[in-house]
Amino acid sequence: MPISLKVNGTTRTVDVPPDMPLLWVLRDELDLKGTKFGCGANRCGACTVHINGVAQRTCTLPVSRAAGADITTIEGLSPVGAHAVQQAWEELDVPQCGYCQAGQMMAAAALIEKTPKPTDAQIDTALNTNLCRCATYLRIRAAVHRAAAIKTGAGAVGGSGPSRNDGED
Repeated sequence: MPISLKVNGTTRTVDVPPDMPLLWVLRDELDLKGTKFGCGANRCGACTVHINGVAQRTCTLPVSRAAGADITTIEGLSPVGAHAVQQAWEELDVPQCGYCQAGQMMAAAALIEKTPKPTDAQIDTALNTNLCRCATYLRIRAAVHRAAAIKTGAGAVGGSGPSRNDGED
C-alpha cells in the first residue's frame, strides 16, 4: 500500500512495507543520504530528523507513523547551507569525522526553534543522547550558542565550560 510523506516541503509517495523504518525510506527510497544509520536501536541520534518540528529518531520509527507528517531532513534545513545551525557548524569547524553531525544539527535546530537563547544546561539536555565518537561536544555546544546568536541577530557566542563525555573532566 503506497504511503504519502511530506519531506522537505515536497509530497512523495513510497510503496514500502508500513513497518519499514523511516530512516531506510529516506535513504534508500528517497535518496536523502544526510540522515545516517548509527545504531539501529534509537540510541545514538545519527538518524535524527524533524517530524512536525520535533527532533525524532528514524531508525526504529515505522514509516506508517510518519505518514502525513511534515518531515525535515538535514537536506531540508537549507540546501545552500544558509540555516543558522549550518552556518555555525561551518564557522566553528565543529565536525571531526562528521558522521553524527547531521543528527546533532537537527537536534540543535529543533532546540533553538523552541528555545531561542538556550543555556549550556538546556543544550546538554537537548543533545545528551546524540552521541559523538570524536567527542566534539564543546564545539557542538559552542555552535548551538552561535546558531542561536545568528538566528536572533546577536553577534556574541555564548556558553563555556566542558560538556559531558568531552574528555576534559
